[in-house]
Amino acid sequence: MPHNLAGRKHGGGDQSDGSGSAPKTHRPKSGKTSEENDKKGLIKKLKDVEISVPIVYGTIAFWLGKKATEYHSHKWTVYVRSATNEDLGAVVKRVVFQLHASFNNPTRIVDSPPFELSESGWGEFEIAISIFFHADVSDKQLDLLHHLRLYPEDDSSAPQSAKKPVVMESYDEIVFCEPSEAFFSRVQNHPAVSVPRLPASFNFPPSGLLIENVHERKRGDTKDHPSNHWFLNFSEADELLKLAAARQQVQAHIVKLRRQLTLMDGQPQQLKPSPGQ
Repeated sequence: MPHNLAGRKHGGGDQSDGSGSAPKTHRPKSGKTSEENDKKGLIKKLKDVEISVPIVYGTIAFWLGKKATEYHSHKWTVYVRSATNEDLGAVVKRVVFQLHASFNNPTRIVDSPPFELSESGWGEFEIAISIFFHADVSDKQLDLLHHLRLYPEDDSSAPQSAKKPVVMESYDEIVFCEPSEAFFSRVQNHPAVSVPRLPASFNFPPSGLLIENVHERKRGDTKDHPSNHWFLNFSEADELLKLAAARQQVQAHIVKLRRQLTLMDGQPQQLKPSPGQ
């Protein structure tokens, strides 16, 4: 379900793997400096325009095989990536991963793409993921929850393989309502971002004015990622097909229940004995 990020609203959605709760609504935090407020006031918005950024967040876990110990049985990576494995640095400023309290420094901040971190351990737990955006994109963070899975979901008692990892991913879309002109200009040709077409006569300001060193950063795409061939493929069309299939299943179940009720209504009622019989 898409997450709407706008100046007045922030809608949440359910995770596809069902392992976490929906993101909470966040209001802008107070305490900003006058310089930040002035900069925000200079950001011009595009009315009736939406920008969509499909993302995937998840984990990939490898069993360590003969190297496994009691407290280090798996090596895993948690990440936020583009659904098309493109660089998200033009949209996302940093990602904060909140690990289990048993880890040293459980709050991990990744301030450049690719937005991921790797660890090792023995247990499964919920990872809180907070996505922060550049100043001309949104002043609100997006909070997600993801369940780290180390063992195959279908059969946790089956023999593990050190070559085949356990991958758990969720697809989502972040929708930015009324984006700034600078943001739109910067991503209008970005392969990871879906933008509408504007009139050719529309003049944009130079892109990237409000973001420092974005173009100097190393490309953060995950096309050449070591685990790329294990990543799942997601698309908006696939999600629509899944929703359509689920809707058909619900409709078929409703028809089945109605037939059962009709048969029950048509059966003769057993007469109850009257008092005194």
